[in-house]
Amino acid sequence: MKISLTQKYNVPGPRYTSYPTVPYWNEATFTTEKWESSFQKAFSESNSQNGISLYIHLPFCESMCTFCGCNKRITKNHSVEETYIKALLKEWSLYCRLLPEKPSIKEIHLGGGTPTFFSINNLEHLINGIFNYANKASDYEFSFEGHPNNTTYEQLKKLYDLGFRRVSFGVQDYSEKVQKAIHRIQPFHNVAKVTFWAKEIGYTSIGHDIIFGLPYQTIEDVVDTIEKTNSLKPDRLAFYSYAHVPWIKGNGQRGFNEENLPKDAEKRKLYEIGKQLLSQNDYHEIGMDHFALSSDSLYKSAHNKKMHRNFMGYSSSKTQLMIGLGVSSISDSWYSFAQNTKNLEDYYQLLEWDKLPVVKGHILTEEDLIIRKHILNLTCQLETSWNDSALYFKEIEDVLENLQEIEKDGLIVIEKDKLKITEAGRPFVRNICMAFDLHLKRKSPQTNLFSMTV
Repeated sequence: MKISLTQKYNVPGPRYTSYPTVPYWNEATFTTEKWESSFQKAFSESNSQNGISLYIHLPFCESMCTFCGCNKRITKNHSVEETYIKALLKEWSLYCRLLPEKPSIKEIHLGGGTPTFFSINNLEHLINGIFNYANKASDYEFSFEGHPNNTTYEQLKKLYDLGFRRVSFGVQDYSEKVQKAIHRIQPFHNVAKVTFWAKEIGYTSIGHDIIFGLPYQTIEDVVDTIEKTNSLKPDRLAFYSYAHVPWIKGNGQRGFNEENLPKDAEKRKLYEIGKQLLSQNDYHEIGMDHFALSSDSLYKSAHNKKMHRNFMGYSSSKTQLMIGLGVSSISDSWYSFAQNTKNLEDYYQLLEWDKLPVVKGHILTEEDLIIRKHILNLTCQLETSWNDSALYFKEIEDVLENLQEIEKDGLIVIEKDKLKITEAGRPFVRNICMAFDLHLKRKSPQTNLFSMTV
């Protein structure tokens, strides 16, 4: 019996928000002192030209969503806000002490958790506190994630006044059965309300996050969700594959059984139906799992081959240095990665001791840097080349040999010194990246590490 390409290539694999991926970081060669040196080097090379990016992790949520794999702390006690904001600003001040001049901030992204868990006053205190030590770049772009159930008009207006022009709302799916299974009861009315508010206030890029492959999700559910989404016309969409990783501590993915999840061809059909409906409504597929109107900055950057990808996801601009503030946040200097502790109490304690709360990281080798460029090219531009000596590496012939089967299946086209992903290959970008992943090739995981690729 002939198997489908989805069945053939639907294997556990990384999502490639970084290379090397976190499980392959070499912690033995990493120290906080090396990270600080790398951070300072990246700052001196890039601050005056492109500025820097800040990712700020706001971990608190009032209830547990059982589809979520993010680091979060569930509480209804809002007195935690002020302590956490104080800690964030302390961490930021520790970074700024290492710098010879004020940073120029090009990007801020508030992620979570639930950023809109925080009050207007505390959000304002956080952003103003950041700029006590920094300046805004001339072409800055600030964004945040909003929960449709608790985002208020006043929050949207205050963040807009503070310079935010992008907001993404977590939608997931509109089916009541699916929402009950993932513990995210969220009526369409709530999403419509916050979307219209954001448009009225003047946000230039409004995004919705949708997930396919959720428990009990059917084609009818996806069609209904996409049709409702089309009626609101957000500027961009993330249309993600649900990542089922119940073995990760604290992610809450235990509210349903694996047999309740659509699999393989059934799951992929959910995406293809959604994609068809989106393309009929002027949305363009860009990178992996993303769609945008031609008027949106992400589409324009993808069209001009300037789109970038990092731990914040896809970005319409690139900065060399990204600082992650908050519990579990990851920073990136291009030459190295550093991750904060995932434990909130440890985070507070390290800051009390005037120490950066970094607990692990990775110093990239010359080989890592080359492979990282290839994987960025593949995930952002759907193509890569090794005609430049800076992108050539000695294992390229082995990589191409491993890609022969993928080429035979029509998913890529390999020419003399370049590779292009075909339209048929779009669902399998992660599999193609895996062929370039030398860490993965040299040491296959012996336990569950990654979600399925398709």
